[in-house]
Amino acid sequence: MTAIRFGTDGWRDIVADGFTMENVRIVAQAIASYTKEIGQQEQPILVGHDTRFLGRRFAEEIVRVLAANKIRSYLVNEAAPTPAVAFGVKHFAASGAIMVTASHNPPEYNGIKYIPEYAGPATPEITARLEAWINEIASAKKVPTVSLADATRDGLLQVIVLRPHYEAHLRRMVNLDMLRGSSLHVVVDAMHGAGMGYVSSLLAEAGVKTAAIRETPDAAFGGDLPEPNDKHLGLLKKEVLERKATLGLANDGDADRFGVVDRFGQYIPPNDVLVLLTHHLVKNRKLTGRIVRTVATTHLLDRMAEHYGLALVETPVGFKYIGEQMRKGDVLIGGEESGGASILGHIPEKDGVLINLLLAELVAQENKEIDQILRELYDQFGELFHTRLDMRLAEKDKWLSQMVTTPPARVGPYAVEGINRMDGIKLLLEEGHWVLIRPSGTEPLVRIYCEATNATALSRLQEAIQDWFSEINV
Repeated sequence: MTAIRFGTDGWRDIVADGFTMENVRIVAQAIASYTKEIGQQEQPILVGHDTRFLGRRFAEEIVRVLAANKIRSYLVNEAAPTPAVAFGVKHFAASGAIMVTASHNPPEYNGIKYIPEYAGPATPEITARLEAWINEIASAKKVPTVSLADATRDGLLQVIVLRPHYEAHLRRMVNLDMLRGSSLHVVVDAMHGAGMGYVSSLLAEAGVKTAAIRETPDAAFGGDLPEPNDKHLGLLKKEVLERKATLGLANDGDADRFGVVDRFGQYIPPNDVLVLLTHHLVKNRKLTGRIVRTVATTHLLDRMAEHYGLALVETPVGFKYIGEQMRKGDVLIGGEESGGASILGHIPEKDGVLINLLLAELVAQENKEIDQILRELYDQFGELFHTRLDMRLAEKDKWLSQMVTTPPARVGPYAVEGINRMDGIKLLLEEGHWVLIRPSGTEPLVRIYCEATNATALSRLQEAIQDWFSEINV
């Protein structure tokens, strides 16, 4: 059996290889056993899925296992975003949720996210318990199931409609009145994922001129990767330019990540989107609280926190760590450079649908183009330049161990002035530049994040890193 491991955000594997009905049953049984272990078996578990291949069938198999364990399931009636399912945990007073999704992974993947009762990503402690149960159950090689008909007859399965409840919450979180009467023209790209119709319908409801693309379910995602980054948003950029739109907004396969394109068809990186959102929440909404970012996310947020007199908290990579901070309260915004964020008053889970709506609200309220707002923030706080390099390395763990124990004194021409070992190793360089080096959890890759105070310095950092790997691979 392929090893089942929960990575940064759940378990993912290739369908019919590691992600099989047998393994899905094992994971479902592990969650059932964990639910009993913590004494929450009297509460229902939400079960949702996105638009991926066999998503509904895998979700139903999970229900069959839960029912055999006498645990009630609330099965969402249609493909739904992960943040909607997470919201449903609180709304329906469930003990947790099981979401069948591989998020932004390639079409051949599927996966499972477990969302505990607090409606955010499972902590490392919880996933460790799940993996322990998985190992025990896999050894026993038997998982009980019952039919869906029997589960329904015994009151252990109820199909629920989730979307109206989640959308009602979004209406409370977003000032739709601000959007009414605005001159916004938005193109929304669902990338054939579970976010279909959410952002576009709420914008249209507020009277915003809206065009929706890739809003049909497609398990192959149109032959592309459902990841809303610069590389995969070519169609959105084209539509924004052709329609002379104000803004382009996108979501990934399960709509927990956001993607943004300005009126010129230029991609706005998540680091800069977080800066825009922080500005909006403080200046326009007059809110306060802690700013939480991962170790890989821009230090421009640090400058803003200092200027606004707000505390800044740095976490390891993974929204589960941001979610932990949010559950403590008083978090204004929590975000990561990979395109996930949440805000004060919302669930401790990243939500690309909410973030996209908030960006439309920002542009409507300031009555300026989003690129103009961003330029003004650069003028106020300074512009930082960032990139991520994925370097293939067979012996990544050995190389990283050496890097952590004996870090370099310089990266290119820049001296190392500080070291942060929170997650991998982060080299704090002179002149305000930094480099973070950490392993991929799923591939023989080393991920290297760089941020510099000017474009020339960023190029020099990239050259120095390329030289490291040229020497290794000789």
